[in-house]
Amino acid sequence: MAKLSVDVITAERVVFSDTEIDAVVAPGAAGELTVLPSHASLITSLVPGEIRLQKAGADETYMMVTGGFLEVRDDKVVILAEHAERAEEIDVALAQEARARAEKMLASREAEVDLSRVQAELRRSLIALKVAERKRRRRGPGGGLGGPDQTP
Repeated sequence: MAKLSVDVITAERVVFSDTEIDAVVAPGAAGELTVLPSHASLITSLVPGEIRLQKAGADETYMMVTGGFLEVRDDKVVILAEHAERAEEIDVALAQEARARAEKMLASREAEVDLSRVQAELRRSLIALKVAERKRRRRGPGGGLGGPDQTP
């Protein structure tokens, strides 16, 4: 059965790389999209959200992305992300602090607050917390697909 080769890359590093993925679910600009083997070629922008990578016989891998682009061509998916983190890499305490800080700034309604920046920070922290919680509920600590230099 055909598989997808998937790479999730930021300017700093390769966040994920595997050649045996069955499905990719990503937050496209026009809504959530699912890529399966033999998918038509496509390029789309990504919005902040959750990426799910499905592999038969293994737990799903979850990661957050803050935006970027997704390209599909010849059963290869490349995600060029502004920022991406695997669920197990998310610092939950830091994300909770960011959420609390953003909520406090929004509640204060001070004139010098950059509303769009604060809303973006709140959205990023909520996505990070959602992805981290999904991993914790599904697998507990230490589960998931392999990434670069790891065996699934």
